[in-house]
Amino acid sequence: MSKPIDTKIKAGGDVELKDKVVAINRVVKTTKGGRTFSFSALVVVGNEAGVVGQGLGKAKEVQEAIIKGIEDAKKNLVKVPISHGTIPHEQLAKAGAAKVLIKPAAHGAGVIAGGSMRAVLESAGITDVLAKNLGSANPHNVVKATIKALSLLREPIEISKTRNLKLSRVFNG
Repeated sequence: MSKPIDTKIKAGGDVELKDKVVAINRVVKTTKGGRTFSFSALVVVGNEAGVVGQGLGKAKEVQEAIIKGIEDAKKNLVKVPISHGTIPHEQLAKAGAAKVLIKPAAHGAGVIAGGSMRAVLESAGITDVLAKNLGSANPHNVVKATIKALSLLREPIEISKTRNLKLSRVFNG
């Protein structure tokens, strides 16, 4: 299982993180004096080279909520193993009622995924993948499930060391 990225790597100036806003939600609170509007923003950040994270920001204005979401996402980065633009093996993950299935794809297939999953996979730097949302379409849970699935991925070298097998045996079964 992939571990969260070290804070030294997060703080490094050479790591260029790009952000994508997945969802913005307007929340209305009705009080005696009238209505109070606030916004929440679900944001995904990644360096398009195997590092991705998600964050939620809440504020009275949309831009402030997005900025808070970006800061929260930078605190929740995970490393994703990528081999030749795709993932090493298929993975199923669940978060809330959202269930996500991601499978490796041939070179040139592209990112075949829904909106919330697409943002996470592209931010991670995955160029060829087949992905399917099997449960709820709630963007918050879909993003969490996708990041969970990506964090559960393991590299073939790691598997061969764990099982005391040769690398060729891992690939051929």
